[in-house]
Amino acid sequence: MMKMLEATKIPVLTDEIREADEDNLKGYYEDERAKTLHKDNSWISEAEGKAVKVISYQLPHLPPEHQYMIIFMERKIEEVLASQRKMMKRRGEPEDDIPDSVMAGIFQKHLDDTAAWLNEQPNIKTLYISYNETLDDPETSAEQIAAFLERDLDIEKMMQIVDPKLYRQRK
Repeated sequence: MMKMLEATKIPVLTDEIREADEDNLKGYYEDERAKTLHKDNSWISEAEGKAVKVISYQLPHLPPEHQYMIIFMERKIEEVLASQRKMMKRRGEPEDDIPDSVMAGIFQKHLDDTAAWLNEQPNIKTLYISYNETLDDPETSAEQIAAFLERDLDIEKMMQIVDPKLYRQRK
């Protein structure tokens, strides 16, 4: 998603610290500060008019005095868990003993709670985009994003960014 936005000349806030690797061949498009919004969110004003990747667990820590347009990427939970497991194994991190069925339930509850929270925020507009559907039909996703952002985006460029070869954790 970040590459799709960048392709349309939407500025992307990234610190370029985390480089592409086996787990993410095209790079991460992250700013490390977004991982610790719960500790320090004072830098958010720097992100005005830019795309910033923020994981769902950090969304409640966004300062309420700003307006946000969130493109919430949804992916099949089984694929997220498989991807995380593979990444942890590759990094030599210990595997946890929690079965995927339990983790899927925990994650789904978090997603449901996050959606409810987002829906209650007067300063946040949210568009839910399916990762899986974007791979199958990038044009529709690109058009939805352009309409949501109320911008004349280059749909063709956005579509060209989508690379189904990167879809490796299929369930």
